[in-house]
Amino acid sequence: MTVSFTLNGRARTYAGDPRSSLLEVLRETYRLTGAKDVCGEGFCGACMVQIDGMPTTACLVPVGTLEGADVRSIEGVGTEEQLNPVQQASIDFDVVQCGMCFPGMVMTLTHFLQDNPQPTREDVKSALTGNICRCTGYERIIDAVMSLSLAPKPLTEAQP
Repeated sequence: MTVSFTLNGRARTYAGDPRSSLLEVLRETYRLTGAKDVCGEGFCGACMVQIDGMPTTACLVPVGTLEGADVRSIEGVGTEEQLNPVQQASIDFDVVQCGMCFPGMVMTLTHFLQDNPQPTREDVKSALTGNICRCTGYERIIDAVMSLSLAPKPLTEAQP
């Protein structure tokens, strides 16, 4: 079975096992290692990607279900030259420690801020429910997001 979908703006056709998780395919077939394999149960959010614009845990999605889908991984959000605003704010607020949760948080928060450009702290906490960080308290993460709501910038995505 082949599955055709868009990955970070590029047309892709996958001809492997349709039961393979999207996370496996991203990491092993396309060598996109930003989404992390942490819990394997959709609980931690470290493998978060966007499918048709919605944050989704890649470890739970069989690649065979993605026919015609638009998939965006952390590698498709921002570039080295032009970071996504969530990435830049995270650097500015010294959010990242070990980095395992960070790509998933960026995917979740980018989507969240597109729909909620002026969130409250409680809104941000609620948005992060599916993302677990074991290193930091969440306060610096929330502070970084709140800085974006005070000085909104367009949340553009990298184009291929």
